[in-house]
Parts: sequence; structure tokens; C-alpha cells
Amino acid sequence: MNNPIDGRLADLDERLFMPRELSWLSFNARVLQEAADENVPIIQRLRYLGIFSSNLDEFFRVRVAEIRRLIVVSSGGKRQRAKELLETIQQQVSDLQRQFDTIQTHVMTALEKRHIYIVDESALNRNQLAFVEEYFAAQVLPALEPILLSDELAIPALADESLYLAVDLKTAAGDQYAVMEVPSDVFGRFVAIPKGKDPQGKVYILLDDVIRACLPRAFRGVFDIQSADAYCFKFSRDAELEIEASINESLIEKMASSLRQRRKADAVRFVYDATMPEPLLEHLRKRLGFGRYDSLIPGGRYHNSKDYIGFPNAGPKYLEFKPQTPIRIPELDAVDNIFTALREKDYLLYYPYHPFDYVVDVLKTAAIDPSVTAIKICLYRVASNSQIVDALINAQYNGKRVRVVVELAARFDEQANIAWSERLTEAGIEVIFGIPGLKVHSKLFLIDRIEQGKLVRYSHIGTGNFNEKTARLYTDFTLLTSDPVICEDVNQVFDFLKYNYRRPDYKQLLVSPHTSRTGIMALIDGEIKNAREGFRAQLFFKCNNLVDKQLTLKLYEASQAGVEIRLVIRGMCSLLPGVSGISENIQAISIVDRYLEHPRVYVAHNRGVPKYFIGSADLMTRNIDSRVEVICPVRDEAAQTLLQDVLDQQWNDNSKARVIDAKQGNEMVKSSGRATLVRSQETIHRYLQTGKSPRMPKSSMRTPSVRRRRGR
Repeated sequence: MNNPIDGRLADLDERLFMPRELSWLSFNARVLQEAADENVPIIQRLRYLGIFSSNLDEFFRVRVAEIRRLIVVSSGGKRQRAKELLETIQQQVSDLQRQFDTIQTHVMTALEKRHIYIVDESALNRNQLAFVEEYFAAQVLPALEPILLSDELAIPALADESLYLAVDLKTAAGDQYAVMEVPSDVFGRFVAIPKGKDPQGKVYILLDDVIRACLPRAFRGVFDIQSADAYCFKFSRDAELEIEASINESLIEKMASSLRQRRKADAVRFVYDATMPEPLLEHLRKRLGFGRYDSLIPGGRYHNSKDYIGFPNAGPKYLEFKPQTPIRIPELDAVDNIFTALREKDYLLYYPYHPFDYVVDVLKTAAIDPSVTAIKICLYRVASNSQIVDALINAQYNGKRVRVVVELAARFDEQANIAWSERLTEAGIEVIFGIPGLKVHSKLFLIDRIEQGKLVRYSHIGTGNFNEKTARLYTDFTLLTSDPVICEDVNQVFDFLKYNYRRPDYKQLLVSPHTSRTGIMALIDGEIKNAREGFRAQLFFKCNNLVDKQLTLKLYEASQAGVEIRLVIRGMCSLLPGVSGISENIQAISIVDRYLEHPRVYVAHNRGVPKYFIGSADLMTRNIDSRVEVICPVRDEAAQTLLQDVLDQQWNDNSKARVIDAKQGNEMVKSSGRATLVRSQETIHRYLQTGKSPRMPKSSMRTPSVRRRRGR
């Protein structure tokens, strides 16, 4: 049978795909919704504003930068579409920024009601001003490095992660401009100062306002200053790394060189205080090299709002989310040696509801266990004080063969990973850097252990990084298994990473770039076949992003065949659900709450005997074709039950779930009047603690399928 939508999609009609950039902005709008929600604790609302700002920075450094490059190198219709997309992005960003400013004002008012004040230099009383002046003289002034702007001198490379003040000095000799970095990386952005009129109050001033309060002192003895004003600005550079192909440099040297080049990369966004005088603004624009297709965005007095993420809770604990205690697993706690438990059955862990300690425990135990002979692991992002790395080094010291695959090109973690690779190498560990052109994004380790004279292997296949910090902030699944077939497949992945001329033969795993695409396509095709043969057919996909066009087309085809498709997508979704004649059998939601939803889970009904998969790969072309990713079947019945119960609670979330539709309007999921309130990140914690799910419609995913009669 011909594809029923071939006629509609013959030319890959762009109207059937949401541009990934606009979909991403829709995701960040969902973050902004949480900041606006008065039911969210006030400190957390402020942190959501910080998350929104941090996300937007990365968006410009990556996505907008790529569109700008496309405009430069393309021509004709492709170039015109890119220009139109950039204009749309700029308009939507401006709209979001206005919403941000409004919400920020409301949040500040709400903070004051709770006796937390963020004041500027004009609101300081005599005692506070004296404190600020002393703090400035003793701490801040020695760290300031003003750069005078003149037509004769080039502006040195400014850091796109930093906040700057553009200074307008009125002197006896005329106007003088300068810029200076706000050293918030040294002192923090928020400075606690003495109380004001409110005896219960906690008062903070921003570091940039500390500088404003004492601005002339930064130029004392240099100019005869009549007045001095300072205006915040920041900019974002293109984050793309260009690694030169030189045989005379090591990969680490090439990466370090590329990082130095990033500091001088083209600027793609300039955000500034809208009250900045026009002559000063124009001077900065020209000197920083902003051109026709750059984003110049006027804003308020303050920028780098990502610093709100670290705002201290100076009030009662209820001003932020109540902590959830990680739930222990009695079977793993009861055994003397964790390998004893893993030999008996698979364990599916779900962070942060379960503690990450179990993964650390496996590696620490392996490091000192005389029966363990070798450890192999992939590292993408690790914590700054990584117990994982410590365990690997200890294993090497204890005579184990340790091989670590370090991904140097983990965006914005490149410098840290260079340092980690050097430390591991110094400890004598075999460090490899993967395959040129293929980023290693797999979340794997493999442990070799001799038991009764035979080799037994233990594997970790996960959806998240080996990072103790993010394991408390991101939701992720981890499968710990001693399944010999899966472990042999994992071993083949590691062999491929070292000897990439070999073509592995995987039995169970779907591995990018080899078998992930064909495996996922086969999963969808299986449900299409079932639907066409008259059986109930269902797919449930949960991932961060769905933007691959081939897979989107296949899901459209499945919808046309009658497959019921449910999608839980955190971020970008190029697929348009609910379009008549195309995708009316596809529903999609997105959940934004206290934790960042990060797992990738793929489920097919399979006539009531579901196939479950977890892994590191999103449904993006780069993840499927241009990275080393692993997607693993979950066959343990208890693990399958946990997966399904979690997915069901998320699908029935009527508190923090938004509808993703063709317009991506981010409407909240509506519930009927008698429906139980389901906030999935809360109910899942109770479920793992008590075994009880909330009252909600039962899933039919594990219900045996009966063939429908023709005509029905």
C-alpha cells in the first residue's frame, strides 16, 4: 500500500513542520508561565526567571547563530526563508521579553510582601550607603578593569557570558565613554546589606548597583568628572566550534584552540538598557560589529537575569519547593555487595526520586572488588566534584583496566572535560575521545567481573549523565543489568569507540548511527501493520525534542493508519498534532515543573505485549545519525510496570502539563470537574514511596488487542 499522505508531503511541505526555533521559544514560554504562576513559591518563581534568561542566552548562541550563518552562505528561496525566520524569532523574543519584564515586576512586589527587598543605589539610607561604599572600596574596586573607548584603540574581546556597564562620563574635556565588566563571577550578583525601615526585612543590592553608587571612584584621579552614568548591556556570541584539521596538534590542543576562537566569534545578540543615550549605543554597536541581521534588543535597567537561579532564600522554607526525600530501594540496601543484587535481576532507577548513590556505589564497589578486572565508561558531563571520576581513578590505582571515553565537544563543558581528561590520563587511565564527526552522547558503563572462573558483565544504560548535581535536578532513568546479551552489545559499543573501522553486530540495543533510525522506524511500522490488520495500535514516546523530519513523516503515516499516538515532549516539537487529514490521532503534551524532564522512553503496544525502550537519543537528526547514542530494551516485568505507571501519571497530569498543538499556544491541560488532581512529579514520588497511583483513567497499553471486524 502506498503511503496515504505521500500526496500531501511529496515536497516536504514546510507548513507541516513547526520550525524548531519557534518551537523552542514556545518551550521557553512555558518556563515563563511557571514564573508567572502565583501558586509557585516566590523564590522558585524568581529562579524560573533565571532559567528563562539562561535558556535564551543559549538559544541565541546556538540556534540564532546557525540561522545567521545560513543567511550568509545560502541564496535564493532558502536564504529568504532564513531571513523571514530570523525576523519572526526577533519579534517573538521581543514579545517574550516584554512578558518577562512584567512578570519580574510582579515577582519583586511579591518578594517585598515577604520582607525580601532588592533595592537600587537611589534607595539607600545613610547606613546602607556607608556599607556599600566600604564594600566597594575594599572588595569591588580592586577587581574593576575599565576599558576606555576611543577611535584609535580596538576594543579587546569581551566575554559573552558576562555582564557589562557602558559608562558615560561628562568631563571638563568633553564626553568620555568606557566599558567595564561586572565581576559577579567573583562576588556573586546579590550583595546583602544592612536592614532598612522594615525590622524583619532582608535587603539586597545588585553588584552593578554597588558600582553605580560609587562610579566616579573607579575613575578618580584620571578625569575631572562632572557626572557619571552607567548602563547595563550584554551580548551573545556564536557558540559553534571550528576545529582545524592539523596533524601536528592533539585533539585536546585543537579543542583548546577552538575555545579561544569562540571568545572572538561573531556576536549574534546585543541586549541593552533602553535608556542608554543614542550616541553611546551607536558607538557600542559599531565598535562591537553588529550588523544588519543581528538582534539588538532594548530592555530594562538590569540584564543577565540568569543570576536569579542562584538567588538565596533569605526567608522561610516555604518560599521555595519543599524538598522531596529520595526513596531508597530495600533490596539494594540489604545486600553486602551490590553485584549480588544485580546478578539476580535488573534494576530500573528513576532520578531524582531514587538516589544517584546507587550508581556511585556500583563504581566505588567495582574499584575495590578483587573480582572486578575492568571498567569502561562514557563521560559527557560530570559534576565539578565528581565521585564518579574519583571512583575511576581509585579503580586504576587498585589494578583495574579502566577505559574512559571523554566527549570533549560537550557544548559549554569543553574546558571542564579537557581538565578531566588530563586528570584521568595523569592517573594512568586509558582515555579516548571517540570518533571524529560523531559526538559520544551515550550514558554507558561496563564492568567485567570474574565469578567462579567465568566472566560476568554488568552494564549501566541511562538517559542522563553521570553527574551527581543534575541527578538531583533532572528526571532520568537508569537500567542496571547483568543481561549477557545486552552487556555484550554494550561491549561492542565500546569496541566501536576504540576501533571505529569495525561494524558491530548488535543483538538488542539500538545504537546511533548504526541502528537507531531503522529500529525506531521498525517500531512505528509494526504498529502501522497492526492497525491495518484491524488490531488496536498505540505508540507512546517521551523525549526532549522531536524535530527529525523523516520520523515526523512516519508518525504522520502512523496516524493516518489509525495508530493512537501519545507524545510527551519537553522542548522542541516540529510535529503538528491534531491536524485534520494528517495527524488527528496524535496528541502531545509538555510538562514543566520543579524538575527538568529529561528521559527518553519509547513504547509500542505490540498487540498488548508492549515493547519498552529507554536511552540517550532524542528524535533529532543529529542524535539518530551523527552521534553515538544507545537505546535499550527494558524486559524486566517490574521495570516495565514502573515505566508504564510513570508514563500514565504524566499523561494524566492536569496540573503542570501543557497541550502541544499545531499553534503551540501552551494551553494548560483541562480536566473534567470530577477528575483527580494529578501533578505527576508529586504523585510519582508518592507512588514510588507507597506503590499507590492516583485515581485516573487506566492505560490500555498492556491490554491484549482483539482484531476488529472489517467495517467497524
